[in-house]
Amino acid sequence: MSKQLLDRVPERLRNRIGSGSGVCLLNGRDLFGALRDENVILMACNTRIRHVIPGIMKAAQELDAIVAFELTRTEGGIDGGYTGQTPQIFVDTVIDYAERCGFTKPFIIHGDHTTVQDTSDDEIEAARALIRAQIDAGYTSFAIDASFTPLTDNIRITADLAAMVEAEQFGLEVELGEVKPVGVETNLTTVKETDEFLAGLTARGIHPQLLAIDNGSKRGNYLDGEMVRIDLERTREICQAALRHGLAGLVQHGITGTPLRLVGKLVEYGIRKGNIGTLWQNVAHAGLPLDLMDAMRRWARENSRDIKFATRAFKTDIDAIPAENVKQIVDMAYREAKDFLLAFHAKGSASRLAAAMGKAA
Repeated sequence: MSKQLLDRVPERLRNRIGSGSGVCLLNGRDLFGALRDENVILMACNTRIRHVIPGIMKAAQELDAIVAFELTRTEGGIDGGYTGQTPQIFVDTVIDYAERCGFTKPFIIHGDHTTVQDTSDDEIEAARALIRAQIDAGYTSFAIDASFTPLTDNIRITADLAAMVEAEQFGLEVELGEVKPVGVETNLTTVKETDEFLAGLTARGIHPQLLAIDNGSKRGNYLDGEMVRIDLERTREICQAALRHGLAGLVQHGITGTPLRLVGKLVEYGIRKGNIGTLWQNVAHAGLPLDLMDAMRRWARENSRDIKFATRAFKTDIDAIPAENVKQIVDMAYREAKDFLLAFHAKGSASRLAAAMGKAA
């Protein structure tokens, strides 16, 4: 990667990675700011199973594309969440793969959905502790999600927790409107809510770069016969409001199962970050040994849990699968990542990012 971008790697991370390394782990704030005027969506990958990471990196390297690696609070909390990856394990894993794969394109490590489910002190302090652990581990971008609470509480809680991120000058994503799982009725975010939410944060000294909304998408695998209904015009209207408040754009959740032809349109409506999670789990599951997948399905049935919760219980076995299975997963992840990066208009985005940052310097 260009020396110009490598010089933007945060000092604490450069000291850790090493001055001679080509790993280009950037500050999300720098990257999001540069995306405002770029016709591109940052592909953000929730890599619950580690074997997909090299395939994603291979596609991004080949296409000269920016990318993000992220985990939610439930996926990778202080205790490892349901994937068994603590913030430190996750950062170490991503950086190790970047070194081994010779991955030199710019990327961020993002704390996705640091959720606050209610207004209790315990819930807020647990979220605060996770953000601190992520900062210490080497995350460079953070999403605070108190969208489960009423608007006034969302503003108050988000501002409280975001102060830690603002103090470090890292990337900040906030959320207005909970994205529902498949099979659950949606509740679209409104422009009025957007204005009130962002004005409330500004009044408290909080200046996010990205806003995640509910525009009709769903989390997870779509059910048989369920239609993909994303309200593009509402998305455009909310993006215009977000831009008036100084943001770079919007975040699209629930991309797994969304047709690529629709994914490609999202960039025209102000989406600047697209989160893909369940897809990478599907890819990894498709390449795992059959006996391991059978054991994971049996565990899920016996415990009445979604199979994603088997990830932690079988992490040791998953990490130790044969090389031929790893290769199969890497190859599938590469193909999927390449398709999405092209749909996201991300080809050449690393070089465009370097040029945009050069103008801003």
